[in-house]
Amino acid sequence: MQPRKIQVGDLAITVHESQGTGPSALFIHGNSANGLTFKEQLEGPLGQKYKIVALDLPGHGTSSRATHPAETYHMPGYARVVAGLAQQLGMTDAVLVGWSLGGHIALEAAKLLPQSRGIIIWGAPPVGIPPAMHMAFLPNPAMAGAFAAELTPEQITAFGEACLRPGAKPDADYFEAFAQTHGLARATMGGSIMTANYEDEVKIVQNLDKPLAILQGEREQLVNLEYLKSLQAPTLWRGAVQVIPDAGHSPQVETPAAFDALVAAFLEDTSK
Repeated sequence: MQPRKIQVGDLAITVHESQGTGPSALFIHGNSANGLTFKEQLEGPLGQKYKIVALDLPGHGTSSRATHPAETYHMPGYARVVAGLAQQLGMTDAVLVGWSLGGHIALEAAKLLPQSRGIIIWGAPPVGIPPAMHMAFLPNPAMAGAFAAELTPEQITAFGEACLRPGAKPDADYFEAFAQTHGLARATMGGSIMTANYEDEVKIVQNLDKPLAILQGEREQLVNLEYLKSLQAPTLWRGAVQVIPDAGHSPQVETPAAFDALVAAFLEDTSK
């Protein structure tokens, strides 16, 4: 699997592509990660059957750092990049698959990609304006550094552990992804959220005209399942949040077979 660069405006965006030719999905990673967080999906049975593309967001992985950070490192900026990439790749009808920050970006991008067949999110509780963060998220001290430009090794480790089931440890790929990330991307995003520079996601979910799958790790340490259950989501896939046993915030890494089975089922359902 060799990544390639796609020019989106003034940014060179790295994309990782699977070999499959089935219904397509565009995967969007989370805060301080990169497209290789979906390596299991790209290289495994899911990617062998379906056309999966995972990007490195600007300032992450090996994509360009933003030339205009204030215009790029926030939800609307990332959503424009996702939409531009989908257009370049002929994937405007692809399912948007977003983990954590990537889930929020997928919701933001929904209006820019009206032909998308559906959206899958996890680790990304839709928030309104102002955001009810105390309801959407579980209290966790690791979140304090999520949007800091500079982090200590201890803070990075704590954040990594919070993204897994309790007691699990992040692997070397996680630390490499953090090292690649432009610290200004985290800091700018944090400031943008504080000023409500994003679409009201609660309203997006309420008015969505396409299927929405919400997944949740059974042992999630960051997102409040009860909050997810309280949302009004008329197009919610299977009529309920799909809970993945023994997974934390990152089921794509922790329990890939169970995660992949849900993604495959959604891709099949939305391609009929």
